Amino acid sequence: MRIDALQAFVGIAESGSFQAAADRLHLSQPGISKRVAALEARLGYRLLDRVARGVSLTEAGRAYLPYARETLAALADGDRALANLNTRVEGELSIALSHHVAMHRMPPVLRAYMADFPAVDPQIVFEDSEAACERVVAGTSELAVITLPRIDHPRLVTTPIWHDPLGIYVSHDHELAAGRALSVETLARVPAVLPPVESHTYAILHDAFAARQATLCARMTSHSLETLAMLAGVGLGWTILPRAMPHALYEPSVPELVMSRTLGVVRHPQRHLSNAARALLERLEAER
Repeated sequence: MRIDALQAFVGIAESGSFQAAADRLHLSQPGISKRVAALEARLGYRLLDRVARGVSLTEAGRAYLPYARETLAALADGDRALANLNTRVEGELSIALSHHVAMHRMPPVLRAYMADFPAVDPQIVFEDSEAACERVVAGTSELAVITLPRIDHPRLVTTPIWHDPLGIYVSHDHELAAGRALSVETLARVPAVLPPVESHTYAILHDAFAARQATLCARMTSHSLETLAMLAGVGLGWTILPRAMPHALYEPSVPELVMSRTLGVVRHPQRHLSNAARALLERLEAER
């Protein structure tokens, strides 16, 4: 089986487009179509259907995709194992960063890292923390620097790096910005703008409310903390933000809520790290 055919299939499945996958693999659209057709002919199953707005996986395609991904991940792992016989820190570095970490924690780390290792070619994707973990599981990113899950992922190893205290914030003209201490019960009666329910930060807030038999009232959600700060700033509700994040909001006192999260690195314990990824991991561990 040709590896380039697997790359073509996985690329189309992930992007939902023949053209996007062709661009990513530096191929023409007829060229990538030919590779997928050859793979389908070998397997005896149609893997992809062209639909009006792109491409969808057939039942066979959905069944085959995880095996194709695992094969490509294993090959990449083997390439890294051989490359590591050379002790130089160079070549591609595939990492996933959560948006908050990318904006507020990683710039000085990456600046110093690139000054020390200019031969490294960083390939950075920006994902929600949950999606970044899945990239490491799939082998498409060597490391992810994210908000760490509170429950250990069964297939990943986590390394805590930064303690990240959280606070409640509102606009300066909001009804909760009157200068008095607030209770969780008071917050529960006021609409909020919050991270989505599947996020680690929402889970922290939800559990703090549930411990006091209170329910969150979210009028709007966003994965972007910067967007939440903007929505709170125009008076659409209170929100939860890292205290280290720059903004111009008011933080009321809520004595019942003492919340924090942990930012850190995620890797796969059974895959080889490239020399470039190992050097970045060591640099991050020095931040603790």
